[in-house]
Amino acid sequence: DTLWDLAIAEVEKRENPDDDDVKPGEVWEKSVLFMGNKNGGKTTIILRCLEREESPKPTLALEYTFGRRTRRHNTPKDVAHFWELGGGTSLVELIRIPITSYNIRSFAVVLVLDLSKPNELWTTMESLLQVTRNHVNKILTKLEKTNPEVAAEIKQRMWNDLQRDHPDYALVDPFPIPLVIIGSKYDIFHEFDSEMRKIIRKTLRFVSHYYGASLVFTSKSEALLLKARALINHLAFGGYDKSKSVSVDPSKPLFIPAGLDSMSQIGPPPASDTDLGKMRANTPLELWKKVFEKTFPPKSFCDLQDTKDPAQDIQYAEYEVDDMRAQKNQELEQYKRNASKSWKEMDIDFD
Repeated sequence: DTLWDLAIAEVEKRENPDDDDVKPGEVWEKSVLFMGNKNGGKTTIILRCLEREESPKPTLALEYTFGRRTRRHNTPKDVAHFWELGGGTSLVELIRIPITSYNIRSFAVVLVLDLSKPNELWTTMESLLQVTRNHVNKILTKLEKTNPEVAAEIKQRMWNDLQRDHPDYALVDPFPIPLVIIGSKYDIFHEFDSEMRKIIRKTLRFVSHYYGASLVFTSKSEALLLKARALINHLAFGGYDKSKSVSVDPSKPLFIPAGLDSMSQIGPPPASDTDLGKMRANTPLELWKKVFEKTFPPKSFCDLQDTKDPAQDIQYAEYEVDDMRAQKNQELEQYKRNASKSWKEMDIDFD
């Protein structure tokens, strides 16, 4: 090799530190699942990552798209599979479709939390992450029997972002697959009372650090979307030097790549010593939850009640299908009336 060949190889290695195990000419495929609050901005973020100038539409159940990118000159384009879970927490069981034992090694999750709705924040986050984690753990349990080397590799990778000499090494519980938490609608959040912002900000910093996740606040601002896009592209295509950018300034949007925060910098839960003494909690995560929900009580509503019937949505209208559906609905109503009439006419002896 000439000096220039060696220089080019070194630059490519630095720009793509995660693809050492990808052979020349081999296509690198990764998958990313987006989930979070309804109307939280997931679709907008995906479109910006894929550089598509489209107007976002409401997500129906589970939707899929993909993007391609060339890693280096004269090589096949890598593929990133993007899945988006709609419906907030009401359709969380659908995560079993995209996350499988086949792609678990190259899978990542992006949790989009709507900062403008703090009363829904913890419930949404807890529900989605708990179901996802349980599903991933089931896959890992099966892999331990069928392919123990892969299972061991995935479990070891959980700790890659946290060095063993990190003071919080024994205090965290990393998510089993790469996780990015995005706080959307920062522009609305920025107008909140300063104490409210402090509680939300510190809580999300703790949760992200506890799960070994990256955290970024974003909005429709192009500059903030670019930061979120950088983290997501790192999950999908690699090649991002996360150590160069960290922002924990309370007056600015948070941007903290995984492993670069600490409990000492985050500080204790934002509550008085008296209040903390009254709260019964078995784990630090539970304590933070109690502190957060003291200020932002979770709303007592069911996502299912708020989920619109896709069959009534005009964007999915199809004349022939809708016409047949209407006919079947009429037949069903007629059947109900006939059945009701038959029951009334029956002479039932209860003795």
